[in-house]
Amino acid sequence: MDIDLTDSPSATSVSTPTDGGLHLHKRRRTDDLASSDRDDSSSGGRADPEGEDMDSPAAPITNGGLDTSARPIASLREPPQWQNVIEKAVKAIVSIRFSQVSAFDTEGPETSEASGFIVDAERGLILTNRHVACAGPFVGEAVCHDHEEVDVFPVYRDPVHDFGILKFDPSKIKYMPVSAIKLSPEGAKVGIDIRVVGNDAGEKLSILSGSISRLDRNAPEYGDLTYNDFNTFYLQAASSTSGGSSGSPVIDINGNAVALQAGGSTRGATDFFLPLDRVRRALSFVQEGKPVPRGTIQTQFIYRPFDETRRLGLNPETEATIRRTFPAEIGMLVAETVLPKGPASTFLEEGDILISINDELITKFVPLEDCLDRNVGKEIEIVAERGGEERRFKITVQDLHSITPDRYVEIGGAKLNELSYQLARSFCVPVGGVYVSEPSGMFRFEGPDRGWMLSSIDNRSIHNLNDFIEVMQSIPDRERIPVVYYSIGDVHTTSVAVVQVERHWSRFRLAVRNDTTGLWDFTNLGAPAPPTAIVPSTVKFLELDESLGPAKELFSCMVKISYYMPCRIDGFPKSRKYGAGLVVDAERGLIVVSRNIVPFAMGDLSVTIADSIIVPGKVVYLHPTHNFAIVSYNPADIGGTPIQSAKISPTYLVQGHQVSLVAFNHNQRPICLKTVVTDITSVTIPHNATPRFRGINLDAITLDTPLAQQCSSGVLADSEGRVQGLWLSYLGERNSSGRDNEYHLGLHISTIMPVLLPMQKGIYPKLRNLNIEVMPVQMAQARHMGLTDEWVKKVEEANPARHHIFMIRRTETGSVSASILQELDLILSINGKVITRMYELDVQYDAAELEVVVLRKKVEVKVTVPTEVVDGSGTSRLVIWAGAMMHEPHKAVLQQSKALPSRVYVSARSKGSPSFMYGMVPTMWVTHINGTPTPDLDALLKAVKQCPDNSYVRVKAMSFDMIPTVLSIKTNMHYWPTTEMVRDDNEESGWRKVVDPVDPNVIQSSSLAASTGGATGQDLTAAVVVDAEEVEMYEEEGGEGVL
Repeated sequence: MDIDLTDSPSATSVSTPTDGGLHLHKRRRTDDLASSDRDDSSSGGRADPEGEDMDSPAAPITNGGLDTSARPIASLREPPQWQNVIEKAVKAIVSIRFSQVSAFDTEGPETSEASGFIVDAERGLILTNRHVACAGPFVGEAVCHDHEEVDVFPVYRDPVHDFGILKFDPSKIKYMPVSAIKLSPEGAKVGIDIRVVGNDAGEKLSILSGSISRLDRNAPEYGDLTYNDFNTFYLQAASSTSGGSSGSPVIDINGNAVALQAGGSTRGATDFFLPLDRVRRALSFVQEGKPVPRGTIQTQFIYRPFDETRRLGLNPETEATIRRTFPAEIGMLVAETVLPKGPASTFLEEGDILISINDELITKFVPLEDCLDRNVGKEIEIVAERGGEERRFKITVQDLHSITPDRYVEIGGAKLNELSYQLARSFCVPVGGVYVSEPSGMFRFEGPDRGWMLSSIDNRSIHNLNDFIEVMQSIPDRERIPVVYYSIGDVHTTSVAVVQVERHWSRFRLAVRNDTTGLWDFTNLGAPAPPTAIVPSTVKFLELDESLGPAKELFSCMVKISYYMPCRIDGFPKSRKYGAGLVVDAERGLIVVSRNIVPFAMGDLSVTIADSIIVPGKVVYLHPTHNFAIVSYNPADIGGTPIQSAKISPTYLVQGHQVSLVAFNHNQRPICLKTVVTDITSVTIPHNATPRFRGINLDAITLDTPLAQQCSSGVLADSEGRVQGLWLSYLGERNSSGRDNEYHLGLHISTIMPVLLPMQKGIYPKLRNLNIEVMPVQMAQARHMGLTDEWVKKVEEANPARHHIFMIRRTETGSVSASILQELDLILSINGKVITRMYELDVQYDAAELEVVVLRKKVEVKVTVPTEVVDGSGTSRLVIWAGAMMHEPHKAVLQQSKALPSRVYVSARSKGSPSFMYGMVPTMWVTHINGTPTPDLDALLKAVKQCPDNSYVRVKAMSFDMIPTVLSIKTNMHYWPTTEMVRDDNEESGWRKVVDPVDPNVIQSSSLAASTGGATGQDLTAAVVVDAEEVEMYEEEGGEGVL
């Protein structure tokens, strides 16, 4: 058994293999990152281990994202006999824009475009693919030939085959007659000319010609952890359709649909069509308002030609009988996969050749399924041959719907459902058990990003979703529990992770599919038990060898930090970070840690002491420019553990000093070695295209040891074991391969003192700041910019070791200093002192104004610059609307943007949400809602309050590049209600949730246990957790190898 006792380990993403370059033909949003071999995959692909599924810019959908011309686009000039057929057919064909709003079964949340066609004009029924109708929660609309738009919802999606039926209200179509296309499965014949008419490659309507070449192709395999059809033939043709054509009708010369477009091959101009025999049967039941009976014996059959069946032992007499009865037959059905514990598991074996059912010879899938569907709950007699011997079995047919999941649980940022027949068949495992369809939050495990099955929680076995609910209801919030799990693709390996129960940020609720309304009804699963009181523990630190010197004692001042961020804001790309912190005040429980580990204040912070006890912590202060944060823990929680405050050295490090690097390496093991400071220089961390915090205005320390680059957290100590610097990880830019660069550098310990000293006196720091970013300029360049010899001498005298001055690289938009100082100004002096070291800028912290001399366009200018108080709390208010996370522009945005169109900044968006579906891109500013200006969050909340549910909202936005755009976003309060989160230190989590953001009388804590949602139906709270696959927050393409 692999043991993993990390707090909640990360995972490594894996790609989903495909068979032969096959793909489904729905077209996902063009702003999504393709993450598999399907031409349509992107938003439905899984996230990377830290939840970073980054997408390229979303083009807003205008007029539904469809071609505004209603004229068909034909690949070839149509013969006259086809023109009338197509002109009639196109009026029944629709383009479908839809989202699966939540991960479920084989698919994640996604936004796509596809096709469908009306098959019952009176009842308003549209036929499309199952992978369009979605196994999970669906929201969508259909755009008719004349560009009228109607809401649609699924009333049936087949458990196995790739078709689903959507419903709409025909009375909503005002300007054209509603017509239907007749289903004619018997019309599918080899050699006939066909036309595939639908939304191809995002066009409103395309017509592609071809001819049917095969009627008996086995169902294509698209991959292991995705949807696959089986137990049916597929038709094969060459028509070169592409993304968006899913659900298109395959039309014959009579105008009838002979098949349904489903998928194709990327390696050739080959397309696969689903036969309509079983579709027509299901449609008849739906038209009558009856359930569609579907039977199964949990066995997958494959069609094998006679030469193969002979090698499997087919009796010659049996072959002769089959050929005599079916002269055109060339093969038979062979058991390919028999699921363990299924109805046939003790009877059939792989390789058995199916002969008959209830004395009826069976060689095709349609009569096989007809027998099963007619005998649900009944016993059938199956005759099969195994190695030439006849075997007779009596097997009871199971209801296929009973093993098709129609509900899921949402908890701790994760989604879980019972294992489906789809996935069980792919891996030949028993149907049942709890499958993690959205592995995020508390159920993100180490290893591959998908395919996890739960065995037990807190040492209690989990067999189904009811077991899971019962166990989780009994466990207090924030409790640390062992979870035993395994991969569905590797049943030989069992793993365990110790995770922390998370019930205070996210909802714990059950979603159940309702085919009458098309919605998934939610049931809140109760309030969490309060966290268990902490029992103080006393532990010992590791005893290291004396040869390490006094510096080894610093390990009793170091702790490990784990930080879980349920909602990734401020452009930060991760949902969970680990590192080390230094205890700088043991009496008050104050710890300094990198802001690359604690980037903002919304999250769960855990402090591990002596690798033995874990206590909760909270964020106290976030430095606005330097790469450190102050966090704290309650000293009473650690009993008599001999943790020490680090001793601070008064000696300022310079180049050539010997220091001891005391840190944890990449394996989290302590290291202590002596090294030399190779350089101390002013560096500029590259900024990212999507603004996020980065340390600025720093003198960085580098060391003469390659081991330093393996250590992301530690300290630099002198020979007496006193701390001279911090060794920190700095988050940099995203590189061309889609990964985030991190830099490991040292920071003088004196940098934290302006914050630490007031805190030790019980005073919250209120530092003042010029709100500028500077970079060093050498004398050679400065001379050509107008620096005089007199100033050169002053610089040489001020800093004999480093001859440079600082240039203003950026001023902060909206700051007072931005109206006085200018970018590219050279700072000569502040309050009469020549500035050549970054720490000399610290004079700004206490001064209300500064006298600054700058060199501007070769002219010396003396200005008085007021400073401004900067808050150490970071982003403290968040509004979630239409699935978009919005807050005031954080400091990195103000540093990188030249203008401030609004104080409503889009930081991230949830996949499958209206904001994702209609093109609201992170880094946008929202300036107007339905023509009402939204200069700030209060104005935004008032404006959206006036917008009716399920209606289009006109959103005027400004891109980060200052390009205005207008979006039409359709609200959906059932799945995406408006929520406001406000930082509140009086709350247990540090944040207060405002359920109705406009009504101040309707508020609750961040714990969703007090949800105002009813027992079923709409939940009036919105998920704070937008971890992993659900979240997208980047303009640029790429992702780290998904919250």
